[in-house]
Amino acid sequence: MLAALNPIAVQLGPFEIHWYGVIIASGVILAVYLAVQEAKRRGISEDDLLNMVLWALPFTLIGARAYYVAFEWPYYSRNPGEIIKIWHGGIAIYGGLIAAVLVFIVYCRRHHLSAWLVFDIAAPTVMIAQAIGRWGNFMNQEAYGAPTTYAYLNSLHLPHWLIQQMFIQGSYRQPTFLYESAWNVVGFILIMTIRHHKGWFKQGEIFLSYLMWYSFGRFFVEGMRTDSLYLFANIRVSQLLSVILFVAAIAIWWYRRYNDPLLKDYLAGSGVTVQQ
Repeated sequence: MLAALNPIAVQLGPFEIHWYGVIIASGVILAVYLAVQEAKRRGISEDDLLNMVLWALPFTLIGARAYYVAFEWPYYSRNPGEIIKIWHGGIAIYGGLIAAVLVFIVYCRRHHLSAWLVFDIAAPTVMIAQAIGRWGNFMNQEAYGAPTTYAYLNSLHLPHWLIQQMFIQGSYRQPTFLYESAWNVVGFILIMTIRHHKGWFKQGEIFLSYLMWYSFGRFFVEGMRTDSLYLFANIRVSQLLSVILFVAAIAIWWYRRYNDPLLKDYLAGSGVTVQQ
């Protein structure tokens, strides 16, 4: 049996760079690059987009940590010194997304930009960043599911090194990180393929499509995980939030379509020409 993959990418004395951080950073860099290219086509300047990202990054990290700590408060109330020790694990994607959305809204209002358009530009790139980021969980042997068998994992035609990495705490585990990553890759390809079809999307609807796609898949994947945050005895926080986001996205889409005849097409962008 092969040993688990080393989660440390580089070690220089006491200084360590973990694969988790490398992978997350790679996803963010790709997302920003793709978003900048699309922003220019839609009349949003590169400077504005990069400023939003720079403002959002620290708040995203704080939001992701605060979300996790809030729903694990019985532990952290007894161990307050652990709250800031993010390197011990414990961040939540939904918390980070909520924080980033709030930062983007504030920035857009102050700089007279359409938040809906900016969200549309960012949404599919966030999805691919999430898909890549899940491989950081893989390197850390976290975000996994219930015990399973080698035969089952092999039946999925997974490479041997991946199967062996899923041998955790004495048994093979469901690779829920992989299920969510694959779901996000499919969603990214789908949205990127259809978003430039003329007349298909009003501004805001690509973002709402992202919310529907991600929350739908996350609901089922979350139900398979063994490390979920719980609101009550049998209610997983991320599943409940997924249902809320999915229903809200459909409702907002319908409400905007039928109550605002002046909605601009996504392809119309901001109406401002940006130098390439």
